[in-house]
Amino acid sequence: MLILGIDTSCDDTAASIVEGGTRIISNVVSSQHEIHKKYGGIVPELASRRHIEMILPVVDEAMKGAKVDFKDISAIAVCFGPGLIGSLLVGVCFAKSLSFVNKLPMVAVNHLEGHICSIFLEELKPDFPFIALVISGGHTNIYRVNGFGSYIELGRTRDDAAGEAFDKVAKLLGLGYPGGPIIDKISLNGHPDAISFPRANLLGTLDFSFSGLKTAVLNYLKKNPDSKKEDVAASFQSAVIDVIINKAIQATKNEGIKRVVLSGGVAANSVLRRAIKQRCLEEDVEIYLPSLKFCTDNAAMIAVAGFHNLKKGVVADFSLNPKAYLPLGSANG
Repeated sequence: MLILGIDTSCDDTAASIVEGGTRIISNVVSSQHEIHKKYGGIVPELASRRHIEMILPVVDEAMKGAKVDFKDISAIAVCFGPGLIGSLLVGVCFAKSLSFVNKLPMVAVNHLEGHICSIFLEELKPDFPFIALVISGGHTNIYRVNGFGSYIELGRTRDDAAGEAFDKVAKLLGLGYPGGPIIDKISLNGHPDAISFPRANLLGTLDFSFSGLKTAVLNYLKKNPDSKKEDVAASFQSAVIDVIINKAIQATKNEGIKRVVLSGGVAANSVLRRAIKQRCLEEDVEIYLPSLKFCTDNAAMIAVAGFHNLKKGVVADFSLNPKAYLPLGSANG
């Protein structure tokens, strides 16, 4: 069974052909980083315009790379939220057109579910149930995953997402956009204990908060304008990572589950990957990390989630509309 996945949730135009929910036949991503870099962040209108320009050639390249025609495709899986509404509209409308013209079923996929499913593109796959953290520029959520399509939200950020905090702190430091990879790189030359930034542990919950940390960095830089950027970056990053790992381990204890999956763009952070591996080893917890190329937005993860939805007969009709806000799973099970 071949699934064509499409993702235009933010600033990457992506298409992928995945077989059987596990094997990638082709995977194409067109990045817009150079367009938005000079603005210090994503400009929604520019993003949606670029998606309009790129969606056809990206899908065409994915089809040609897989050496398939639409007669070989079983379904079209498209991300319909959460994300930037203008960007989502491009992908959803294009998927509807392909579905109508080629008489193929269309499957609507939640972007967060896609990130969780990215781990099933790897050779080593977790058993159910497991704890999943989705950590990106727009989300910092933690779930109990009982099976495909069965998600219980255990915690979420109350303000900034972790990736958003990385971008804002990078801007404060004058490092450019996107901030995550830059901070990850320069922090290697800094001392994570140089500055004692606060950790918002929010005791009694599995929720996150990074707004206060961001403000603490701002206030520190105002008082210490000549601080070494590498030390500030490393100390900020250490505070974020400590909270993420502590919440992950607490979730495993609360739920009695010894498996953790880390996904989303921030899961590509090299210091986080090393630190969570070490902590999970100490706590006798299995840790599953997607390859770097599957941490950031891609359509292969959308195709995986679409495959499992299709198996359950969950398909969308042409009344499908994208949603900028789209929670995943239940809050109470």
